[in-house]
Amino acid sequence: MNAIISASRLASDLAGPNPPVVLDVRWQLGGPNLRQAYEEAHIPGAVYVDLDTELAGPAGAAGRHPLPDPEAFGAAMRAAGVSGDRDVVVYDGGLGWAAARAWWLLSWTGHPAVRVLDGGLAAWSGPVESGRTVPAAGTFVPAPGAVPVLDADGAASLARTGLLLDARAAERYRGDIEPIDRVGGHIPGAVSAPTTENVAESGRFRPAGELADRFTSLGADGTTEVGVYCGSGVSGAHEVLALAVAGVPAALYVGSWSEWSRDEGRPVATGPEPQ
Repeated sequence: MNAIISASRLASDLAGPNPPVVLDVRWQLGGPNLRQAYEEAHIPGAVYVDLDTELAGPAGAAGRHPLPDPEAFGAAMRAAGVSGDRDVVVYDGGLGWAAARAWWLLSWTGHPAVRVLDGGLAAWSGPVESGRTVPAAGTFVPAPGAVPVLDADGAASLARTGLLLDARAAERYRGDIEPIDRVGGHIPGAVSAPTTENVAESGRFRPAGELADRFTSLGADGTTEVGVYCGSGVSGAHEVLALAVAGVPAALYVGSWSEWSRDEGRPVATGPEPQ
């Protein structure tokens, strides 16, 4: 299954005999959740899911958005109407990061048919509704481990033996600025690959061929293992999604820089080169 879906295809599927479950995961870094925006207007039938409390565990030593407890995640997904035998489409406000996090978590826990709305709510031209959708309970039971995940040691190793992509902005990779975490820079050996370059001005993903060319130029030549990290495992999920569109499987380091930089024993590289 393609990892993304167009707004026109979603509209068609919603009008069909077996409509997908639709999850609204609009989110803003460092701000309150966007449930109010959801209640004001959302794609008909969509259920709101909060990234900070339902798509991540409590912030701490494992980073700002560590993996959620699988049982808690499963309960949240069932409450949102998710079942293993029904397609799921996730969307956010248009940036795609939060939707990709939901896509990745559902994929990691074994859901076989999850797609991200390409361009998010901004790409949707169909009707919207207000209020809250209360779906029938789903039956999804998470089975973690369906897609690869990295821990800090695995990310450090992959940066030397394979290809570890840093999805953050280039200035954070270089260490020029660090607005959130303890120290700026990157994991030694990681290659800068800002996830913002995976989308066009419209906010939609670049064509698969263009993405494949981009990742090939960064070292994903089909013969090496690929991993991704970012600040806290959100924009990195978007890069994993872009890699999937390009046909390149990749592991996500969920703790990402927010975990790595908390540990003063971990080495930090700065500047434009992997080192």
